[in-house]
Amino acid sequence: MSQPTVACFPEAAYGPALNSVGIAPAVQSLGHRPVFLSDQGFLEVHRAYGFEVHPVCLSAPMPPEQMARFWEDFINGHIPHFRQSPDEQIDRYVKDCWSAIVECAKWAQKDLPAVLERVQPDRVRVDNVILFPAIKRRGKPWVRIISCSENEIEVSRIPPHWSGCGKNDGLCHARFRARVQEVIRPMVEDFISFVPANGEAPYPLGQFFEPSPFLNLLLYPEPLRYRRQYPLAPRQLQYLEGCVRAQAPYSIPRYAANPHAPLLYVSFGSLGAGDVDLLRRLIAAIGKLLYRALVNVSGYKDQYHDLPDNVIIESWFPPPSVIPPVDLVIHHGGNNSFTECLLFGKPSIIMPYVWDGHDNATRVQETGRGFPSTATAGPTRTARRSLPLACRILAFAIGSIASARTCARTTNLPRWLGCSMNGLDETPRNARLLAGSVLTGVPPCRHPC
Repeated sequence: MSQPTVACFPEAAYGPALNSVGIAPAVQSLGHRPVFLSDQGFLEVHRAYGFEVHPVCLSAPMPPEQMARFWEDFINGHIPHFRQSPDEQIDRYVKDCWSAIVECAKWAQKDLPAVLERVQPDRVRVDNVILFPAIKRRGKPWVRIISCSENEIEVSRIPPHWSGCGKNDGLCHARFRARVQEVIRPMVEDFISFVPANGEAPYPLGQFFEPSPFLNLLLYPEPLRYRRQYPLAPRQLQYLEGCVRAQAPYSIPRYAANPHAPLLYVSFGSLGAGDVDLLRRLIAAIGKLLYRALVNVSGYKDQYHDLPDNVIIESWFPPPSVIPPVDLVIHHGGNNSFTECLLFGKPSIIMPYVWDGHDNATRVQETGRGFPSTATAGPTRTARRSLPLACRILAFAIGSIASARTCARTTNLPRWLGCSMNGLDETPRNARLLAGSVLTGVPPCRHPC
């Protein structure tokens, strides 16, 4: 009997891509064959973990060098917007993102039907914020992965996605939603015409995707979930409780200064690493403190010189191996970093700049599981604010974890998180849901999700 094939189609971003890499071994362990459908720029990311990969064109074809320049220009053009508030980002960053997302869906429709025909999957797993009509038209059960914050599945009484609004701030909710709808209306109208032209019913104004009628997996930790008028249907919407891929152990390098001091890990992801000025200022501030630090600078390593002896930079660190031995993490609130810190019980400071980082920073403060900071006031003020906060957190965390309220909360979290650092060997329930139950289907939601 041949192995059932699960096609994994994550968004062309490191968070969703690596989340899918974390899920795939559980699918494989149950005798299924995971196959990745990938944007050209992420083919090697999935191949590096040993998976079969099929390219899907998500943009106009161009040489790799031209594609690299395109994304470099995109990041550099938006760095000034990274220091804006979520409301201020709507007119530029949010607008440009939705424009690019809609174009990706339109390009994928030209390529994806033929790829699916070639792969012949028994089910498809998609991690994105927009519908790809070819997946629904295939006629096979499909699973939606929500690897950003839980409010990606929106209802009126919880904060809108990317807003950073507090759970009870109804005025913030209404203001943000109204402005987003106004700004992205051209993209919405473009998408509304695209969907029925490819055989699917159009969504209501402002909606780009739907929960799957078969199964939806949320990376988000369930104890941080929002209170909804109608709770998410448990048979269809399962909290994956974080998902951490297996990585080889990481050896902490020797430091010329402060060799036994507390260790920080600083990472703002591949997008935030483009804000070299901010990271330089943080590094300079850390250099004056009795700490050590590992700092992820992505592809910008050649722009750093004369580093302090207590700071080591790299283009990439493997977070599942680096986070366990460190004492504190300063990160951007991306959902992988967010859940990894909770899984390993590490106190963290979240300095959001875009996307779900705004929501995650607000949520950890509301639930008492972390501390937000900000880059919107400028990098100098950010460094002055964040590092004294790090001192206070470490004074608790290192001195007496048992007596530190916040650290005690975070160190309890691994008991309920559904993945482990050893390749998801603690996720039989969710893996079986993904690999087995979806074949039979489940009833549709009775209430709006």
